[in-house]
This record gives sequence, structure tokens and C-alpha cells, in this order.
Amino acid sequence: MTVQLIITLCVLLLFAYIFDISAARTKIPSVVLLLLLGWGVRQGTILLDLQIPNLMPLLPVLGTMGLILIVLDGAMELEVDRSKLPLVGKSFFMALLSMVIISGLLGWIIYRIDGIVSFKDALANAVPFAVISSAIAIPSSRNLGAANREFVTYESSFSDILGVVLFNFIVFNKVIDAGSVIHSLTGFLIILLVTVVATAGLVFLLSKIKHHVKFVPIILMIILIYAVTEIWHLPALLFIILFGLIIGNINVLRRHRLIRRLQPDALCAEVKRFHELITEFTFLVRASFFLLFGFLLETSELLNSHTIVWALLIAAGIFLFRYLLLKIFRLPARELWFIAPRGLITILLFLSIPMEQSSALVNKSLMVQVVIISALVMMGGSLFPKGKKSGSSQAEAEADAPDSDEPEQAGSAEFGQAATGPAEPSSSGEANPDYRARPNL
Repeated sequence: MTVQLIITLCVLLLFAYIFDISAARTKIPSVVLLLLLGWGVRQGTILLDLQIPNLMPLLPVLGTMGLILIVLDGAMELEVDRSKLPLVGKSFFMALLSMVIISGLLGWIIYRIDGIVSFKDALANAVPFAVISSAIAIPSSRNLGAANREFVTYESSFSDILGVVLFNFIVFNKVIDAGSVIHSLTGFLIILLVTVVATAGLVFLLSKIKHHVKFVPIILMIILIYAVTEIWHLPALLFIILFGLIIGNINVLRRHRLIRRLQPDALCAEVKRFHELITEFTFLVRASFFLLFGFLLETSELLNSHTIVWALLIAAGIFLFRYLLLKIFRLPARELWFIAPRGLITILLFLSIPMEQSSALVNKSLMVQVVIISALVMMGGSLFPKGKKSGSSQAEAEADAPDSDEPEQAGSAEFGQAATGPAEPSSSGEANPDYRARPNL
């Protein structure tokens, strides 16, 4: 039985790899195929009458690990300079307004229809549906142009952070008043201090450890810091994204005296190897999570007629408000409106709702259907051509220059220039080794 299990796991993960590398051509998000594959395996075990232990406790563990690695990997891909500030600002306010509007409106609807839960508890049930899943959005944005790809990474990461912060703020405060707000702001200041100290220590270790095993201890410390700050209900994802941005842009900091003492050329080489390892781990954990989630899906949950109308209405509201906000911010709505998937973080927050605060209207069937519908909409949106070029050549061309056939993007010169402009060389005059120049698998 052990050998058969090993064979099954290897075959499933190899299928996941095939789905990942074929997504650019098929335009089908690998997440959809992973969910279907996991569900198909479940049906096979039922058909063969195989006894499988309860795997549900593994789902939050894999989900949390995947969230950390995906946000870290995405943050390390981003280049930081002053020209990116407009892009960062727009992505932050897009994520914030989307979070406030969707969770507020859906929370009010749950409160009015349920009639039992308080408005605060109704908000706790609504927040998971307002969060864009970076676990799905970031990998699915690889076929977009460089500007749009960076925007999706920033927006989905901010959405994850804001979603977790808002959810914890609502769930863990019995009364929402000025004191609870001050407590949350204090948490932000603490996590910024933790980020500065932890990043300095981890960068120092990365440059000084000479043992042949050096990256795994650093990854374990990152996860440990995240877990400890989560216990104290601090915005732990903020540490992950800031750490990723700093270490991923170590070239920009090499002119500083402290970085020069750490042999920046050798440090950049180590960061490159570290990023490659993070990318490999991210693929493995993300694929395992969605395979397991698909395996745990019940057919009755997918086809629940009592919740499908609600799921369709929620999904329609999500994409309608997203389109309107993109137009308000003068962002390329045609390329970005459909990238608003719900997924990993939605599942994790739903599983974290305390029993005494849960609403009868929000159940697993509704959550699963919204996740599936949003993924299908994203798949459908990616199938329509956005310009004259198509396929992999389009993705490669867009990575270097904005598409001239995109009127919305052309109308937003600030956004396009901020996100697609060439990276400025280091003021130190030294060559900047760009470890990002690697193929996307």
C-alpha cells in the first residue's frame, strides 16, 4: 500500500506540473484542473471502495503554508522604485475599496435575511467572500503584460492582508470601538518593527551561513515568525510581503553601508538560489492544497440547488463592483476585470469562523460554489484575446512593452509608466545582476 500511495502522489503532482506549464497555451487556470483532478480521485476511491482517513485537518496547514510561500514568491518578483508608487497606491485602494464595499453590502444582506446573527457576526461571514486569492490570481496573471501582472500581484497580496486583518479585527473584538481600533493600529506598528529586525537578521544569516543546508532553516524561521505573530493577532502577511520586497530588491540596497559589508555580489547570488527554492516549494504546496481541496469536495456540495442562486448573485456582484472600480481608477478593465478569484484565503477564513458567530446562510456549499464560479469566470475571461497577438509570444511581448491596442491602459499613462518602465540602474554604478530573468514554469 505504501508503494501505491507514493506512485499515486507522484503521478498527481506530475499532472499538476503539466497543468501549470500548459496553462499559458490552454488559457485554463491550473487551479480548475487541480480541483477537478482531486474530485476525480475522490470518485475513484468511492468506486473502488477504498478506505481513506480523514484528511480535513491537513487543509488549513497546507493552506497557511501555501499562502506564506505564494505571497513571498510574488513579493520577491516585484521591483521597487519611486516610479512604482502610483501603481502600489492604486492597487492598495482597489483592494481596500473592494473589501469594504463587498463585505459591507454582503454583511448587511446576511444580517437582514438571517435575522439571528448580529451585524458584526454577519460581517465576519461576509469578509471571506471579499478577498481575492493571491494563490490563484498571481499564477494566473502570467499571461498578462508586465504592468498588469505587477498590479495583480500587489492587489491580491494587499487583499489577502486586508482580509485577514479585517476578519481578525471583527472576530476577536467583542465590541468594536475606539479602543479596538487603537489596538489594531498598535499591531501594525509592532509588525513593522518585527519586520525590520527579522529581515535584518535573516539577511545576515543568508550571507553568513556556510553550511550546505542554509535555506531550509531560513524558510522555517520565516514560517515561525508568521505563526507567532498570528497567535498575537498581528497582520503577519505584512511581514511576509515586506520581507519579500526587501530581499527581492537587495540590488537597490547594495549602496548602503550595511549591505556592502555583507558582500552584495555573493548575497545577490544567494538570493537568486533562495528565490528559486521558494518557487519550487510554492508549486509543490499550492498543487497539494488544491488537489486535497478537490478531493474533499462532495458532489452534493457542488450541486446544492439551495445555494447556487446565492453563489451566482455573489459572484455577479464581485465582478460588477470590480469592473466599476477599475473604471473609476482608470485601469485597464478589459484585461483585469475577470481576475478576482476566490480560493485559498476564502477557504481558510471560512474555516476560521467561530461556531457561535456563523450564519446558517453561509455554509460550505456556498463557499465552494463561489470559489468554482469565480475560477470559471477567470478562465472564460482569459480565453478572449486582448490584442492582435496571442499565445506565448503575446505574453513575452507584453512583458517588455505595453499593448498599443489597449485604450484603457493607454488612457492611464501613469499606471503604464509606473509598472512597465525600465528599471533604473543602481546609483552605485555597479552592475545589478537580475536574478528574475528566468523562465516561468
